[in-house]
Amino acid sequence: MPHWHNWSGKLTAEPAELRFIRSPQDAQAIARETNQAGRTLRTAGATHSHAPLVVNDDLLLDCKGLAGVRTVDTEQATAWLGAGSPIYTLGEALHRHQLALINQGDIDEQTIAGAVATGTHGTGLTLQNLSASVVGLQLATADGDLVVADRANNADLWRAARLHLGAFGIVTAVQLQLRPSYCLKETSWQAPLETVLDEVDRHASQHRHFEFFWYPQEDLAQAKTLTETDLAPTYPLGTEGSRCAWSFEVLPNHRPHKHTEMEYSIPAEHGVACMRELRTLLEQHFPDVRWPVEYRTLAADDVWLSTAYERDTVTLSVHQDVRVDDSDYFRACEEIFLQYGGRPHWGKVNYQNGEQLAAMHPRWADWWQERDGIDPKGTFLNSYLRSIRPK
Repeated sequence: MPHWHNWSGKLTAEPAELRFIRSPQDAQAIARETNQAGRTLRTAGATHSHAPLVVNDDLLLDCKGLAGVRTVDTEQATAWLGAGSPIYTLGEALHRHQLALINQGDIDEQTIAGAVATGTHGTGLTLQNLSASVVGLQLATADGDLVVADRANNADLWRAARLHLGAFGIVTAVQLQLRPSYCLKETSWQAPLETVLDEVDRHASQHRHFEFFWYPQEDLAQAKTLTETDLAPTYPLGTEGSRCAWSFEVLPNHRPHKHTEMEYSIPAEHGVACMRELRTLLEQHFPDVRWPVEYRTLAADDVWLSTAYERDTVTLSVHQDVRVDDSDYFRACEEIFLQYGGRPHWGKVNYQNGEQLAAMHPRWADWWQERDGIDPKGTFLNSYLRSIRPK
């Protein structure tokens, strides 16, 4: 029997069948066959999700063979990308056309379809998540059709499926809005948390990117800014915190240590207060936690299930070693996040049910209506998604 586990090893599955696809036509045939047989299908990317989105005991589909830059429109600064393309393969390929992703996260090992499926993001006061850059999608539906959705065709499907959770069909390609290639100059420093918090607004507004990790035992923040620059790239790149190079060389970092993660998006005006309350929680109730808390910024968007839907956002992430039971710590953090109106990241741990999630997302019913319309039998739902589906 096939075995699947996510990157951290915390989530596992024993699917009845594991298949690999390398063409949209195969995706069509598999989607139709699965639907007609009354089975369920979930797609797997790079396994970086900490949420049980992929876990399925029926059919699991590996889409990494759907990779590569398909077409580029340099005039419109857009490109069609194979759904299974790891983000780290896109930077140089797009740079050959003098284009780049508008922003990306700290980790670049995810597939592009998996990253947009969960609203993956980087940091930047004026920068949105990856889902907001999706201007087109191609997907194989339960009926076996190969559908393109964008502003002009199947517009409501496009609005919903920009952040799709793998629930609309087999996404075979995504079209992203890009921007001209650009270089970033990185600067990092350490300071006490209060010093950094007092300067959050200034750093976030003066630099394209700003973030920090707070290490509770030392009460030190490792802060970082990245600023767009006309300086030429400097090689070798050197260590994180002092690089100057093309965006795709500076934005990602190597994160080899296995961990589990919870992240909530807080209205931007409450970010600092929420961070201070997290610090008090760790100091008073979880003095043994060594893993840092991460603070980033995220601009508002109009993506239906985005955690930044119609509000500027601060994202706060807490981490724990995979060998340690994280439930008490994460639940205590979640209580604080909820007090500040937080919304959980779709690819990370949360303990919310469907009714609670519906209250957080104004377009929840619209998203599900569109999803159920294209897949009424629930071919692309697993037990987790069924558990949060409106009754």
